[in-house]
Amino acid sequence: MPAVNDVLAVIMGGGRGTRLYPLTKLRSKPAVPIAGKYRLIDITLSNCINSGLYRIAVLTQFNSVSLHRHITRTYNFDTFHTGWVQILAAEQTPESADWYQGTADAVRKQLGEIQATGVEHVLILAGDHLYRMDYAAMAEYHLQTGADITVAVQPIFREDAPRFGLLKRDDDGRISDFVEKPKDPLVQAQFVSRDDPRRPFLGSMGIYLFKTQVLVDLLTSFPGYDDFGGDVIPHAIGSHAVYGFDFDGYWRDIGTIRSFYETNLELTLPDPDFNFYDHDLPIYTRARYLPGSIVEDSRLKNVFLADGCRIKRAEITHSVVGLRSQIASGARIRDSILMGADYYNPPKSGGLPLGIGPSCDVEGAILDKNVRLGEGVVIRPFPRGTDFDADSWVVRDGIVIVPKNTEIPAGTRVTPEDG
Repeated sequence: MPAVNDVLAVIMGGGRGTRLYPLTKLRSKPAVPIAGKYRLIDITLSNCINSGLYRIAVLTQFNSVSLHRHITRTYNFDTFHTGWVQILAAEQTPESADWYQGTADAVRKQLGEIQATGVEHVLILAGDHLYRMDYAAMAEYHLQTGADITVAVQPIFREDAPRFGLLKRDDDGRISDFVEKPKDPLVQAQFVSRDDPRRPFLGSMGIYLFKTQVLVDLLTSFPGYDDFGGDVIPHAIGSHAVYGFDFDGYWRDIGTIRSFYETNLELTLPDPDFNFYDHDLPIYTRARYLPGSIVEDSRLKNVFLADGCRIKRAEITHSVVGLRSQIASGARIRDSILMGADYYNPPKSGGLPLGIGPSCDVEGAILDKNVRLGEGVVIRPFPRGTDFDADSWVVRDGIVIVPKNTEIPAGTRVTPEDG
């Protein structure tokens, strides 16, 4: 059996992430912070390392500076290790003046770099999912079946069908039909393949393992095929051996503000479905050498607390408190995500101190990094489905989001009654 050293992992890191706006206003989607101290890209990179895949390329394009900085500061193998994490940024060349037009087009534009590695197989991954997966097991299945392409598949809830590529398989695991994100219930009905009424479909996880030559042939023969799910995979089913690899573990697609919000808050529960405390399969991120958090005369319940925080006489419930968060006396925080701060600093001249001011009352909100709330600011969630933009905050699906580096003056009320 060829070793996983014959596999190159290629991570899609260039997404604009419009459905996560304004968290993606100043960063790419895979660079969005999660769980207080990590970034979304850390999940996929950690899965690669834990699976023994040490040759990794990250394709970047949109708002990529912070993502590049995070990767280069974090993922450096030592001198005696043959592995590497390489950034393949979108670029204009004599052959192409266009930027990446989709997932398949991004890989197409980097085929020269991919072929230069000499690998026999290429694993295509997304950089914006939360899950823990052994890619080596998928590679073994890929080799055992003799597949040209292997797609990781998972049972899908009925209501999620319009968001995923749905597929049908033969008894031997070979995929016989595929449709990308079907909205028509009649089309969805044709792809029911499980007896479970709650999860009747098999959906693509957006994880594809190709024989390198098959990947090259498909992308060069069909230059108009820009996406794997929408173009390449449906075509390949009719001409190549495409198999589905089962995965039924925890997996979340962090594609919307609502899914981002709910996934983070799930981590605050006493026994969350995703465990960051796995000793054998850790999730890596940048070492920041921060002090432990100080909690002074406060009440915390179901709080996911990161390093370097200072909390004074506050009440926090069912919330994520990110790195270097500063929470002043009398603050109340519920059902919220605080991303923390990039630095410690004194109050700006004539401005507000960094963090949550005295007597603030925050519920159902996401506060991005380096936010400053003045004394007595009140934030309340809006009805689900509510979307609108204000000058210094936005509402997406009822969740209030305060963008990075924003100041909210003392006494401001952000509530359905006052909005």
